Amino acid sequence: MGINHNLVVLSGTVTLEPTLRELKNGVVLQFDVSTPLEGGATTSVPVAWHDPTTSQTASFSAGDDVVVTGTVRRRFFRVGGQTQSRTEVIVASLIPARRKKSADSALAAAAESIRP
Repeated sequence: MGINHNLVVLSGTVTLEPTLRELKNGVVLQFDVSTPLEGGATTSVPVAWHDPTTSQTASFSAGDDVVVTGTVRRRFFRVGGQTQSRTEVIVASLIPARRKKSADSALAAAAESIRP
């Protein structure tokens, strides 16, 4: 496997119930993760999980703390005759934060993917 130069790690709370959408090229589960910023503020990050299994979609819900590894992608699409874009994190792994050993393993694998 090559070096990954586009790596994202999020640790935060799923803010709304994930929405499953069927697209032309597969199924995508969309949700937002709220992450803390300095000074007590938070930011909401849009996340997309392509073709998750049924057990994966059932493994978390709104209000759950999660650790997500993935990549940033900007996609373009047409709505009402106009081109729009959305920047989102594409899930490589999603681990409930309460599963510390699994989260640590996912973070180690992500760190390994950026080492030359």
